[in-house]
Amino acid sequence: MTVMKRFNLKTSVILLSSLLGSVALVPATAAAGLPTAVDNQSLPSLAPMLHNTMPGVVNILSQGRYNADDDPFSDPDDNKGRGGRVNGKDFEAVGSGVIIDAKKGYILTNAHLTNQATTVTVTLNDGRRYRAKLIGQDTASDLAVIQIPAKNLTAIPFADSNKVQVGDFVVAIGNPYGLNQTVTSGIVSALERNDLGIEGYEDFIQTDASINPGNSGGALVNLNGQLVGINTAILAPSGGNIGIGFAIPSDMAKIIMDQIIQYGSVSRGVAGIIMQTVTPELAAAFNEPNAKGALVTQVSPNSPASKAGIQVGDIIVSVNGEPAVNSGQVRNAIGLLRAGSTIDMQVLRKNNTENIKFVTADPQTYDKASRMSNPYLFGMVMRNFDAQVPNFGHIQGVQVLRLADNCPGWQAGLRPGDVIITANSQTVPNLEALNNLAAQNPSQLLVNVFRGNAAAFFVVKK
Repeated sequence: MTVMKRFNLKTSVILLSSLLGSVALVPATAAAGLPTAVDNQSLPSLAPMLHNTMPGVVNILSQGRYNADDDPFSDPDDNKGRGGRVNGKDFEAVGSGVIIDAKKGYILTNAHLTNQATTVTVTLNDGRRYRAKLIGQDTASDLAVIQIPAKNLTAIPFADSNKVQVGDFVVAIGNPYGLNQTVTSGIVSALERNDLGIEGYEDFIQTDASINPGNSGGALVNLNGQLVGINTAILAPSGGNIGIGFAIPSDMAKIIMDQIIQYGSVSRGVAGIIMQTVTPELAAAFNEPNAKGALVTQVSPNSPASKAGIQVGDIIVSVNGEPAVNSGQVRNAIGLLRAGSTIDMQVLRKNNTENIKFVTADPQTYDKASRMSNPYLFGMVMRNFDAQVPNFGHIQGVQVLRLADNCPGWQAGLRPGDVIITANSQTVPNLEALNNLAAQNPSQLLVNVFRGNAAAFFVVKK
């Protein structure tokens, strides 16, 4: 299964399908015009709504030079970036955007259209063309705000995407394959799609509308012409459309947009927890058979969550008064708030309900403090490992899940999947033991690591 999203090199995404059940099939001949009514009833038409809405969607051409070292989504072992951009080569990307402030000329679009672009050109519905100014972008959510010095613009109003329901009709407007101001339609197929690995923060509206290159950043609107989403992605196992497309909900887009306009960027706070979605089996295992939400699987030492008392095994059931259904929802709720925001969590712990409050930390401040307090293990996400490994027997230790590319562990040679068995010749059956050894502030940390079908030693230095 392949998820395709970044259609650059003059490609992007749109949602496209047919409005089922809206038009009765009638015979037509070359000599006869299409009827305006059937059985004395007027045929439904989107034309009045689109007449007012289409001027609020623009075409975007971005140009620049792709540098994989600056792309947080790039594969360091691959010379080609996402969307087919070739490292070190000039690129052109065609997409779409939505006017969200007619007086100030603000346009909302996808960040993968503006990222690394040196020139962004906007063409309006009436043919006017402007060079846009980048106000700010957020690659984690794939959203950006640009601005043009134009008058007499038409903005598309925001809908409340929380009220969108499966089965609602939606209309996509954009620039597929450079075909300006193309309108297509479909229905909402599903809501709150996350954990797809398309963006860092996901809460997609899924639609059966067909998505084609050229409409990234285009509008997904309801039948009242209100913005319900920004078209972004397609599920394409064979490279073509199969009727599974995704849009960023308007409520999420507005939160990001407001931060970009006010601050120029999105500064997310750090909570310091890793979670997974609670399944019925996990709920039963934790003696909470009816629980739904996010199960805390790891708490970073000295993090805001740790200081507030969050524990491994807690089940987060609400965040800031909103019920938590899955881990992606909790991650979004925290990640869409700026650093310094207060988080109110309600958790289930051993059949009791606990209310916990903490303030998210500034990432740079938190990283600096973490590096000072834990210089050897800083920048690594780890978990306890205890399993029977074929041909090796029982292995117990600490598994590395992720590493920052500038952290001491990465520089020493550690990689995701490694299981640390010993540190400075002492066994480390769990993360607590490893942290205790690292906290003794030795001159270096000599770790024995199990990797694949082999084992090796690595020296981690400050």
